[in-house]
Amino acid sequence: MVDANIEETPWRHYIVSTPEVVGGKPRITGTRIPVALILGYLASGRSPDEIIHEFPDLKREHITACLNYARDLAEYRVV
Repeated sequence: MVDANIEETPWRHYIVSTPEVVGGKPRITGTRIPVALILGYLASGRSPDEIIHEFPDLKREHITACLNYARDLAEYRVV
């Protein structure tokens, strides 16, 4: 299970987007692992531990940051 206190991990510390890496897609800082990939694994039912096992460079904070990022995008309103 992912941390119950999901709000404690500010995603901006862990997620970046630069045009020259993975086509500008949001990714985990210092890696080429896209946020969408992590969210896809979670959506398919993989646990954070399974994801970390597959991507040893990841930490639980990275996965929580991806969820926070998705939450912020879902709350975005066009005015």
